[in-house]
Amino acid sequence: MKENPIVGQGTPLQAWRGSRRLAELPLIEAQTLVPTGSRAVIIAPHPDDEVLGCGGLLQLLAGLDRQILIISVTDGSASHPGSQTWPAERLSAVRPQESAEALHRLGLPLHSLQWIRGGFADSGVANQEHRLTEFIQRYLKPTDVVFSTWSNDGHTDHEAVGRAGASAAAAAGATHHELPIWTWHWATPEDDRIPWERARKLPLDKAMVARKSHAVHAFASQLEGDPQIGLAPVLPPYVLERLLQPFEVVFL
Repeated sequence: MKENPIVGQGTPLQAWRGSRRLAELPLIEAQTLVPTGSRAVIIAPHPDDEVLGCGGLLQLLAGLDRQILIISVTDGSASHPGSQTWPAERLSAVRPQESAEALHRLGLPLHSLQWIRGGFADSGVANQEHRLTEFIQRYLKPTDVVFSTWSNDGHTDHEAVGRAGASAAAAAGATHHELPIWTWHWATPEDDRIPWERARKLPLDKAMVARKSHAVHAFASQLEGDPQIGLAPVLPPYVLERLLQPFEVVFL
């Protein structure tokens, strides 16, 4: 089994702020990523990944009146293993509600947003990867631009979603891009494991970052651990600060 790279406090934000490779990334605009006439399809392994990975992009796309489809692969019910405060049954109901509130805080038009819940097993997506590929492909059109988590992001669900998203997009004739999320935790600032040649930086202004931060704080379950069993929060402050920089990165 591959060693879990998502341990400890990860790479400090200051290290990333000093990254030459990150600073030199070419810029890209939302209208270039999702041209007129295309729909954005965001594939989130868990409720919150759509905001953590591309909460700024979603704001920009809403401003451009682009069609948006969000596919939540799992309900995120395995985030607090062994917790009686946050049992799986509670999480499977609460986490999608948190996503709805977060998208509302981003200013997305929920009445016109397409949103599909896949119901796949949290932490077990890799075991259902072929079925997930078929599930995603069912909803895709050739003119879609698909955004999934990166296939080397460090979390097994994120990686399986990245592979399934790429396969489904290829089969449908759609465009596919990837979003690093946990990468900023385990990678180093000049890390050769990151596909820098494919990376583009989407700049966000202060208001967009503030809305993204407000949206992230809708995920109360992920901001809380369970002290009774020594369980730390999934999204402590040092994780959030890396994901709330004035840009988002997309691998083309």
